[in-house]
Amino acid sequence: MFKIFDISLKLNGFPIAEAKERLSEILAVPDEKYTAFLDQKKQEIVQFHLDHNPFYQTLAGKTAFTNWNELPVMKKSDYQRPLNQRLSEGFTTKNVYINKTSGSSGDPVVFAKDKFYHALIWSNIMRRFGWYGIDFNHSWQARFYGMPVDFVNNLKLRFKDYLSKRYRFSIFDLSDNGLEKIVAKFASKRFDYINGYTSCVVLLAKYLQKNNLLLKDICPSLKVCIVTSEMLFEDDKILIEKHFGVPVVNEYGASELDVIAFQNTDDQWVVNAETLFVEILDDNNQPVPNGTEGKIVVTCLYNYAHPFIRYEVGDYGILDEKSTAKKPILKKLIGRTNDVAILPSGKKPAGMTFYSITKKLFGDEGNVREFVIKQTKIDTFEIEYASEKPLSETEIKNIESVFSDYLEPGLHYIFNRKEVLERSASGKLKQFTSLLKQS
Repeated sequence: MFKIFDISLKLNGFPIAEAKERLSEILAVPDEKYTAFLDQKKQEIVQFHLDHNPFYQTLAGKTAFTNWNELPVMKKSDYQRPLNQRLSEGFTTKNVYINKTSGSSGDPVVFAKDKFYHALIWSNIMRRFGWYGIDFNHSWQARFYGMPVDFVNNLKLRFKDYLSKRYRFSIFDLSDNGLEKIVAKFASKRFDYINGYTSCVVLLAKYLQKNNLLLKDICPSLKVCIVTSEMLFEDDKILIEKHFGVPVVNEYGASELDVIAFQNTDDQWVVNAETLFVEILDDNNQPVPNGTEGKIVVTCLYNYAHPFIRYEVGDYGILDEKSTAKKPILKKLIGRTNDVAILPSGKKPAGMTFYSITKKLFGDEGNVREFVIKQTKIDTFEIEYASEKPLSETEIKNIESVFSDYLEPGLHYIFNRKEVLERSASGKLKQFTSLLKQS
């Protein structure tokens, strides 16, 4: 059969056939030998960058691999220099894949991947989507991601989407009128799966709920919905599955790295141990036992163009006690390390705390479609929300009271109702932001 997705990768210089063969070899390594296999790959990638990457050699302060835990933990700030100063010998901006992070957690980072590694990433993504009957060469995707607004770049992206069998919806108009048009497209086109930002998918589910619609009835070919880039709460997952009529799958990744974890058909968040090595470290950069919370640190095992070795993603998480070297399981993703509020008493609650409380307080009436919270002063929080009608005084006082009990008294809350919430340039909705300068 004609494999348009594979062919488009190959035409762009990504050796997908060779990558699929390599992935098969990795998957064939027995469980009992996987720890030794990972140790070998970790040592190989580190030694390569120590030999061929002056940027990493300077950062590591050594020329030979000795002890894994003595290697530096890399942060986004380490990459705030021109890309050509970070590439390994033999790689240029002409022979690598280049992209940049969205910048939703700070300054965007321009990064590179060698073309074989990029193909290896896609071969593994295709394998994981295949767990749900999705074939990138033949399955049509309903895509809820950002897009450029200028005509030329938008046209280029539309053509790329067509070759990849994707239809990209505009996520910058998620009003009822915009959602009505989206639902109409589902009625007229055969989509096999949905992939996109969690907040956009949740809004579509709320629209279907309000109008007593089931997406599977409108688009019978739909098999699965895969959400990414933003936190998925359990009640949102239940809402989506109820009104889409298909399973909801949680994907966790970072554009500069790869898919980090992907939910399997047994509802386990399986960590990518094929192309990555994922660690959970404490604040002193020491490994913690499985079952213990810590910061997520990731190593790309096959990116020879550009080092991501012990790279701090910016999230906290917990690995399940049942994890093995070949099948690590992400028990819990807790949220961004930099999305932390600072209260007058010195307490530092995670930003997701506010989001979780407010989500429950707003209830399930469907009035408040979505909201974001910003800390503007040490004692002041601004809550922006999009709704059909303003929150009542009673609702506002109830929210303030619960926040006071849960956090501390004496805090001020400003509620701003908006028609549409402002999204980042990438289309993501950042649920909590602190505008305070933090050390």
